[in-house]
Amino acid sequence: MPNDLRAVTISRRTLRLILTMHGLISLVDVAELLATELVSNAVRHTKGPAALRVRWSAGVLRIGAWDADPQPPEPPKELGQLSHSEDGRGMGMVRACSDLWGWQPLSRFGNRGKFVWCELATGVGATA
Repeated sequence: MPNDLRAVTISRRTLRLILTMHGLISLVDVAELLATELVSNAVRHTKGPAALRVRWSAGVLRIGAWDADPQPPEPPKELGQLSHSEDGRGMGMVRACSDLWGWQPLSRFGNRGKFVWCELATGVGATA
């Protein structure tokens, strides 16, 4: 996706449609929140292209955003520490709302960058 804030809305709506079509409606609200934070960070804090990746396997939904900046994301702070901050809550929300999160250096189409991901486990086998 291009480095454009409109990509956040498009990604969120596309994710909602995909999850709904696969019967994963119970994950939609939290997954949208997480994807919004990941894509927003990729678009707001980097200059190059970005990509959203979604994978469903064995009852776990993995949502990730690739961006062209190889620098690691700032470590998330506890949400209680951010009550008076105007920004910096994104990764704290990802940490608080997902079962697991992480990042790794990654290249895509010859561009170096990073992949920041999080997982939501449903406890349900892969039926979709």
